[in-house]
Parts: sequence; C-alpha cells; structure tokens
Amino acid sequence: MEINIPEVQAEVTEAFWQYDRALLENDIDTVINLFWDSPHTLRYSPGELLYGIQEIKDFRQTQRGSPLLREVTKLVVITFGRDYGTANCETRRTDTGAPGRQSHSWVRLPEGWRIVAAQVSVPLKS
Repeated sequence: MEINIPEVQAEVTEAFWQYDRALLENDIDTVINLFWDSPHTLRYSPGELLYGIQEIKDFRQTQRGSPLLREVTKLVVITFGRDYGTANCETRRTDTGAPGRQSHSWVRLPEGWRIVAAQVSVPLKS
C-alpha cells in the first residue's frame, strides 16, 4: 500500500479545507454533505456522541447562525492507497485563544471524498 500518494493527499487536503471553510462560513448544507450519508457515520465531541448521518444532520441544524470562531494552527493529512485518508488538526479559538483538536477519517466514495468518522476535542486543563 502506498502512503501519501501526492495527488491523493492533495485531494484529501482540499476536501478538509472545503469542510473547514464551510464551518467558518456557517454553510451547514456543505458541512452535512461532506459527511458520508450513512447510519454508520459517527461524530464525537465533548458535548455530543452522534451515531449516523441523521443525528449529525439534526445536530448541525441547531448550529445555524453560529459561525465557528477558530483557526487551524496545524494540519496533518495522511493517505493510505487511493481511497482512504486521515486529517488531524490543532485549532485555536479566535475569540478566547482556547486550543482544540479535530480528527477526520475520509473515504473516497462514488460521490467524492466524505468524512466517515470525526472527533472534536479540547485538551484537559492542567
């Protein structure tokens, strides 16, 4: 298996940035569309454990009107073969400076690259 085929890594990176732009612009439809439309999709965060695309859609609908105030400070994209990749990033809230982390598993599907699993976390305070 080839790791980080340049064109595949570029595709996953672009899909990640498309998702990030949609979050920052509060483009909920694009955010939802970039998740795999499946009951097997999941998203974990400090406040939610979402199983299946319907729970993710329901949660995202509550986020309308609330643009995300954060920036990506580090991004690592690793691809495995031509159809699977991970995107992991460190973030910083632009209003408070609080750090965060985000992990995505991306799979190439007939409709394009989609997130099949995501986790958002914040570091524990020491």
